[in-house]
Amino acid sequence: MSTLESKFHQEMNNIYFTAKKELKYNASRFIQLVSREGGLKAAKLLISKSGGTYGFEVLWENNRLDLSVEALVLRAEYQELFTDGEREICRHRLKEFGYELNK
Repeated sequence: MSTLESKFHQEMNNIYFTAKKELKYNASRFIQLVSREGGLKAAKLLISKSGGTYGFEVLWENNRLDLSVEALVLRAEYQELFTDGEREICRHRLKEFGYELNK
């Protein structure tokens, strides 16, 4: 695992812990997936789900899409880890739910 992948993996863990602390949302399936598959593969699996995920919905309802996998994927520092297509899925999903990119 590259240094960049390790950093991304840690950020995926941070999503879980921040959502749990600030929103009282225990995304147990999310953290299990990240632990089992690693952050990068977990992100790719989650963003490929048509229609998004329950966790995305919870974050949207709490006005915290900044904690979404989609927002993390779109950070410039992680661009090389994802295809243009994967990044476009994230961009479209966030825009569809009213999240302003480049916050």
